[in-house]
Amino acid sequence: MSTVASPPSLRERALQSIAKLPPFSPVLNKLLASLSKGDIMVSELADWIEKNTVLTGNVMRMVNSAAYGRMGTVSSVRHAITILGTNRLRNIVLGLSVCNLLGGLKLPAGWSSKQFNLHGIAVANMSDLVAQNMAIEYGEGAFVGGLLHDVGKLLLAVSCPDEYAAVITEARRDHKELHEVELAQLGFSHAELSLKVLEQWKLPLPIQKAVQLHHSPDRDSATPGQLSLSGGIQIGDFVVNALGIRAVSDTGASGDQSDARVILQALGLGDKADRMIDTFEKDMEALRAVL
Repeated sequence: MSTVASPPSLRERALQSIAKLPPFSPVLNKLLASLSKGDIMVSELADWIEKNTVLTGNVMRMVNSAAYGRMGTVSSVRHAITILGTNRLRNIVLGLSVCNLLGGLKLPAGWSSKQFNLHGIAVANMSDLVAQNMAIEYGEGAFVGGLLHDVGKLLLAVSCPDEYAAVITEARRDHKELHEVELAQLGFSHAELSLKVLEQWKLPLPIQKAVQLHHSPDRDSATPGQLSLSGGIQIGDFVVNALGIRAVSDTGASGDQSDARVILQALGLGDKADRMIDTFEKDMEALRAVL
């Protein structure tokens, strides 16, 4: 007697959607692999970028944008590296490559790839700034962790569009945190799915853990006197939401634009908070031109 297989659970559907993620470009493969190596050579990074004409064009447009106010024209990738530094440009190019990858997903009505990508790269930039100005465990992973912290939301939108739309509606209507409504309605959160993606992509373990716990950094551990990486990403997320750059139209206890400096100053950053916001806004102005 034949039996009818039961339909997959929402969690199973979401996990299966990982296979729908587009394949990596050669450049993205190399950039992700370089995360475990620390610093990379100027010539190595330049060669990777120059083999991709789209990336090269975007780097040139960004570094020559009005946001950076340069007197002369930057005409080569190597010149751009001398201005921004290898690690910073590596992060920027990695961010642009991931945004391009995720932008290829077919999303349900009401979802904006551009809005989602802008939030991810904004949290990446702010988390990196936090790591530069505070003692954070494995701070070199702040940019990538911030970039990918919400990738699980995309999996939910792709695999369970109706159910996830109901989650977003409840969060917005009742002014609840989105991840809390996910747990209540679905039994799991986007952070769990984000972890699964990072496991699949074989990112460094500290980044995997930080992404998994970015809504509950109290469950993370760090060297005494240092903030956990998950805590740094949570701060980056809070500040970016306070600045009004959201992944989806959800609501949470984020405040408005005027709250961003207050959040940073409450961490004891003092005058650094103003400089961090100013640097962030300049970098985002340049990145918006190419996203």
